Amino acid sequence: MYLNELIDELQPRIAALRRDLHAHPELAFQEQRTSDIVAAHLAAAGIEVHRGLARTGVVGVLKAGSSNRAIGLRADMDALPLDEANGFPHRSRNAGRMHACGHDGHTAMLLGAAEALARTRDFSGTVYFIFQPAEEHEGGGRVMVEEGLFERFPMQMVFGLHNWPGLPVGSIAVLEGPVMAAADRFEIEICGRGGHAAMPHLAVDTVAAGAALVQALQTLVSRDSDPQDAVVVSVTRFNAGHADNVLPEKAVLGGTVRCFRPELQDALEAGLRRICHGIEATYRVSIVVRYERGYPPTVNAEEPTFICREVARQVVAQGEPGGEVLGQLKPSMGAEDFAYLSSVVPGCYAWLGNGPGVGGCMLHSPHYDFNDGIIAGGLRYWIRLVERVLPKD
Repeated sequence: MYLNELIDELQPRIAALRRDLHAHPELAFQEQRTSDIVAAHLAAAGIEVHRGLARTGVVGVLKAGSSNRAIGLRADMDALPLDEANGFPHRSRNAGRMHACGHDGHTAMLLGAAEALARTRDFSGTVYFIFQPAEEHEGGGRVMVEEGLFERFPMQMVFGLHNWPGLPVGSIAVLEGPVMAAADRFEIEICGRGGHAAMPHLAVDTVAAGAALVQALQTLVSRDSDPQDAVVVSVTRFNAGHADNVLPEKAVLGGTVRCFRPELQDALEAGLRRICHGIEATYRVSIVVRYERGYPPTVNAEEPTFICREVARQVVAQGEPGGEVLGQLKPSMGAEDFAYLSSVVPGCYAWLGNGPGVGGCMLHSPHYDFNDGIIAGGLRYWIRLVERVLPKD
């Protein structure tokens, strides 16, 4: 069967599967129903199934030909803790959980590609289909690596694919080098002396100290960092007090730090702590800093990126009119735990154009929905990538 005919056959069934997954979202490390569906689909296609890595992770193994080469294709499975605002029939049935990042589409597309490759076997080598839990914030990729993903399933390259709203349908973005940022988190607790708001001279004002700290932290970007380095320092929480006439004893701030280089992560953390010490001395408060390293930067390696760009050109040429291969986009300041995989094995993480989305909304919106119209392009990309990296004998 020709590939186009096979994709045409698979597309409606994979779209229905995608909508079923969307209607039943599961949070990090709780993807039991999703994991069961993935394992059953792989087994039905005659693909060897391994379960249990990172609790709910699934790895399918498909071999063809005589080559010893192997690659990994990765999809994420988890949803976000978000109430869905859509009204279509496949909206989330699980309160407080929603596929607002397209992981339902990623899982469905990789299952479709696995089935197609199992039927055609037009390659030589081993393909590992990696269905990863807990991408959103909890680092399921790190856990899979720590629990022996690459020891149990040795591979020369690993690949990821993420839908990207704002890119035209039919387009694929493939960037060499940094593509997603490192994401660190901080929480800063400021303690002073509470008192009457009418007599501030008798208190030690944590709100004033916190306000000064929010402003001072921005100098990490504007004065401490090279202007050509992409850096974000965002304070996203500021909690203090409950009454209009009381100066609170304590204030708690929290936020995130984003950049693309590990050495810059070190410098930003050191700078944040230095500024906190200065605020302590200036405002007579005491400060406790809790700084947590999050996902490392996702960096696309040269060889797999070159291959993905070649494959993307082939897929775009056969896809939607107006689609293009985009290689000069700016990296995203969002973070992605595919970084844990590609920091061990050379990898490439590409973006698949999802169109404008519902109402033009972006990822993590309560109105978001994966565009089923891009499933065929995603299937073709995965299949052609395997055939390109693992050519038939």
